[in-house]
Amino acid sequence: MKRLPIGILGSGKGSNCQAILERIGSGDLAAEARVVISDVLDAPILAVARKFFVANAYLPAGQFRTRLEPDSEAELVNMLRESGVDLVVLAGFMRVLHAPMLKAFRRRIINIHPSLLPKFPGLEAWKQALAAGEKVTGCSVHYVDDKVDHGQIIAQREVPILSGDTPETLHARIQVAERELYPAVIAEFSERYQTAGL
Repeated sequence: MKRLPIGILGSGKGSNCQAILERIGSGDLAAEARVVISDVLDAPILAVARKFFVANAYLPAGQFRTRLEPDSEAELVNMLRESGVDLVVLAGFMRVLHAPMLKAFRRRIINIHPSLLPKFPGLEAWKQALAAGEKVTGCSVHYVDDKVDHGQIIAQREVPILSGDTPETLHARIQVAERELYPAVIAEFSERYQTAGL
């Protein structure tokens, strides 16, 4: 069986990365993590990669806070290509991608976001949902474009907002949904890869 070669990008704890690597390790997900890359030198996601014996690297982002410098983004493309990656999976990667990446991996970069997009893009979406008095929120997997949490939606999972919810309890339940939804979406890409290629 052909395994879908993926690269995972993240800036933080790596909980979705861990969920994906666990599914790969158990044989439930026909993918192969070729590399995990972070724009934060000591990000816990890199430790997650090491725990699963996955190649990992730090990519200096440059001077900008919300995006990569052009040279850094070009280097990211090179790193992913050299690793033989076919699908790029963003797992808490806090940078907006632009032309070098979007052209090199057209419709092959996906992200997960903790809201039912297009509602509540941006940071701490669960807090936004609570503040807005929503009854239901959830998570969305979408294709990445050059805007924040904006590209075409691939799949969503609803999470009810309970009367006693705090930001912490709601976020925890959304994370459970994320850890189910993201590997399931990657599995769909893997099935397509095995039959026709991405």
